Amino acid sequence: MKRSRSLTLTTMLAGASLTVAACDDPPAAARWDQNSVAQGEQVETFQYADLDSCKTANQIPDAECDTAYAKALEDNDKSAPRFEAKATCEETYGAGNCVPRGSGGGSFFTPLLAGFVIGQMFDGGGNRYYRGTGLYRGRDGYTTGWGGTLGRDYATGRTTIGKYGIDPPDAVRQAPPRMQTRTSVVSRGGFGGGRGFGG
Repeated sequence: MKRSRSLTLTTMLAGASLTVAACDDPPAAARWDQNSVAQGEQVETFQYADLDSCKTANQIPDAECDTAYAKALEDNDKSAPRFEAKATCEETYGAGNCVPRGSGGGSFFTPLLAGFVIGQMFDGGGNRYYRGTGLYRGRDGYTTGWGGTLGRDYATGRTTIGKYGIDPPDAVRQAPPRMQTRTSVVSRGGFGGGRGFGG
């Protein structure tokens, strides 16, 4: 009898902890990346669906919205995750969210740009500056073409990202994009980042 009470209590506690975890689980757009150390120091970010949303929010100067959006489009051309097959891309980013790209009208597939993110950075002298890049919405939340993952600092409630997920070192930025295959996607648990700093 004692053993069965213990088992019931353990089961009840396990159920309660699962319920709490489900309630406290942040939305996909703001999950904490457990491997964020690889992405560099965490910086505060602002996420927008489009240029108008950035300017309307009045969180950063309009000129910075323009610059960040232009950078997002540039990075999308150069560093969007690339896949050999549309089906493999859609396994990570969802049906209908991948398009043919490349010379000849479709030598590879990339996910659709889902918006952009702007990171608030500080240089060595403590001066603030902003950096932007594109965002892709996959089944595990939002990521950048550089492998950055949006997270949340629960102490402040702010959305964050590893610095290198927006502004990687030149060696990463200049490296040719890696073509994702079915094998590479499965081996990394479905993450379809292009280069560099993934979770």
